[in-house]
Amino acid sequence: MPVLPRPRGPVSAAVLDVLAGRAAAADLAGVVPDLSGVEPLGDDLQLALYACYELHYRSFDDVADDLEWDPDLLALRARLEAPFLEAVRARVDGGDDVEAAVEALLVEPTEGSGPSWHLAADGERWQLDEYVALRSLYHLKEADPQAWVIPRLDGVAGRAKASLMTVEHDEYGAGRPERVHARIYAEMMAGLGLDTTYGAYLDVAPAPVLATVNIMSLFGLHRRWRGASVGQFALIEITSPPGAARLVTAIERLGLPERVTEFYAEHVEADAVHEQLVRKDLLASLLEREPELAADVVLGLQASTVLEDALADYVVDCWSAGTSALVAVPERSAA
Repeated sequence: MPVLPRPRGPVSAAVLDVLAGRAAAADLAGVVPDLSGVEPLGDDLQLALYACYELHYRSFDDVADDLEWDPDLLALRARLEAPFLEAVRARVDGGDDVEAAVEALLVEPTEGSGPSWHLAADGERWQLDEYVALRSLYHLKEADPQAWVIPRLDGVAGRAKASLMTVEHDEYGAGRPERVHARIYAEMMAGLGLDTTYGAYLDVAPAPVLATVNIMSLFGLHRRWRGASVGQFALIEITSPPGAARLVTAIERLGLPERVTEFYAEHVEADAVHEQLVRKDLLASLLEREPELAADVVLGLQASTVLEDALADYVVDCWSAGTSALVAVPERSAA
């Protein structure tokens, strides 16, 4: 399991002190009495929220398992989620027209400015390494955040759940452990000489990276947001093939071994099929059964789009300035 990251402000410090056993969860309300001055999309809140969510995945080294459902820690998590979700909702158009929201995603620009465009055109090796390292926060647990929605879908009517499970089955290797997408990603990282340890790059991941993963966890862990979780899942499957193809181009242009291209090559092919499944089966059957979830599905589509765009802008702005997109952190003390 990964080690606890370094704090990036008073809120994340309070959470990490509890996880490390240096403070009691019961004291959190007094230690973090007010969040009004904390940037909802900033490093401090996003790291604190990420650490809370990670307890529901693989957790951290030497963190007590009982903390996963500690009521005081959950109460603080809920307080962190509220401004995060409010900030995201303020940045999206909203509405309940799922078809229009999906159609907008299907329009691929002739020219783009995100990391995959940059890397395909003239990106450098160090930039590819950074991008792969940052994306490892999700891809080393790929499909796990979306798995939370499985028991929240109707299993009797079955069509939406069956469609979701068809895609998830592929994400987990379709019965072949060597084809699990998280494993293929780790093999790509190894081919680049990167650390394949789960959570190895959490300390250097900036807030925009944390936010893209946190929104998946937020939607997945709340039954209230099951429609948004399905929308977010659909976004990934609909939009990933073109970006994956550009990253294959980037890797080949840099003359790297074939095994480094395998992860993105897999997503060019697999997600093209998944896109049809999520559009024609998953979304259609979910909304046929629960039409009242349309606005939440749109929120899931748009929320992740906004956060992904913010991440893309951040990374490319750093690279264009000749600087790293990784967060600089101080050395750990001997204590």
